[in-house]
Amino acid sequence: MGTVLADRGPAARIIDCPVREGNLPLARARNLGASRALQDGADLLVFLDVDCVPGERLLERYIEVASDPAYHHALLCGTVAYLPPPGPDGYDLSSIHSLAEPHPGRPAPAPGEILEGIDHKLFWSLSFALTADTWHAIGGFCEEYEGYGGEDTDYGQRAHTADTRLLWVGGAPAFHQYHPTSSPPVGHLRDILRNAAIFQRRWGWWPMNGWLDEFADLGLIHWSHATGRWELSAAAGEGQATKAEAGEPHVPTDSFTGSAAQGHASETG
Repeated sequence: MGTVLADRGPAARIIDCPVREGNLPLARARNLGASRALQDGADLLVFLDVDCVPGERLLERYIEVASDPAYHHALLCGTVAYLPPPGPDGYDLSSIHSLAEPHPGRPAPAPGEILEGIDHKLFWSLSFALTADTWHAIGGFCEEYEGYGGEDTDYGQRAHTADTRLLWVGGAPAFHQYHPTSSPPVGHLRDILRNAAIFQRRWGWWPMNGWLDEFADLGLIHWSHATGRWELSAAAGEGQATKAEAGEPHVPTDSFTGSAAQGHASETG
């Protein structure tokens, strides 16, 4: 990453976030990035997943909305469009906006429009922004989550509990670069099962129900009446889940408001 950014401007700082036991620490990485930006005096935090391309006015639009006193204490989410496979020369950034529509599972306000979110369960961390005051009010991401699944659904609930409005911001688009997917994401079965149990303990209900049901249909997990929770089946340890975990990629779908790769915090000031 350092080599890629070395000749780019403005200068970027890379903050190490060690991986423990092979699980990507997505929540911890976001908290670490936010903490460092705040130490440096940032008053607005902008998060963008590593496989997302920012729209031309993404930062400008987030700054504009966050600067309005009416929206200063809100969680701001721009639209995200999932791009088709690139051509041999990659994506043409000048026309990237014409390649895909915003994800149909989320509100898609027009440029200049702001929509009030009525369901914090729809929050996802692919692209969002919030002021330093709002970050402190919500309290950051729960670092119990590691690997794939659940940490941003949890964050949406923390925002809701903190009476933080969720706003969908038009004119701040991001574009998710194409990579292969699978549904359900059996390559992340153990992460999803572990993180879903953490979420249920914290909030009293099970997230990612669509995926959990599909895993059960495949015989990879089962509901235990004795423990009152989903548990790994023997087939998962011997069959396709183990094979898939060796390297099957996946990106978020409608079943899960999740992030596919490491989140980064950018500061504006």
